[in-house]
Amino acid sequence: MVRRTVAVVTAIVLFGEAVGIVLVNAVLASVVDNQQMSLAGMDPGAMSTGTWVLGVLSGVLLVLCGLIPLVAAVRDRAPGRLARITLIGCAVVHGVLGALAVGLVGWAAFAVMMAVLALLVWTLVSYGPRVPGSEPGGRGEGGAGAGAPAAA
Repeated sequence: MVRRTVAVVTAIVLFGEAVGIVLVNAVLASVVDNQQMSLAGMDPGAMSTGTWVLGVLSGVLLVLCGLIPLVAAVRDRAPGRLARITLIGCAVVHGVLGALAVGLVGWAAFAVMMAVLALLVWTLVSYGPRVPGSEPGGRGEGGAGAGAPAAA
């Protein structure tokens, strides 16, 4: 029961983070566009467009990463191999961004990033890898039924 709750909370946090990252990039793009800022002679329009594209792409990727734990919670089954790899990649990105956030933003941003990282890892660990024959009533490799103790 706890793993379903953790997976749903993880999905909600990732959906909220997706909205937040799109909003932050929208503000940055509008500031660059309104002030006509440029960096080393780059066109401000190109910088504004690039910021919008990065924000929307990051938001879509976070929504897709959020759908994985949500589907796992609804089905109450471990995500597949590709979905687990995607969540691991999302966790690694949150860890790296958390490490960068300490120096650039502060400890509060680090704490938020580590909380999201903890939710991702908790979701991954609570569902664990899918092992063939581990479903209730199934037979494992040793031929023992679901109620029989595992051989050491």
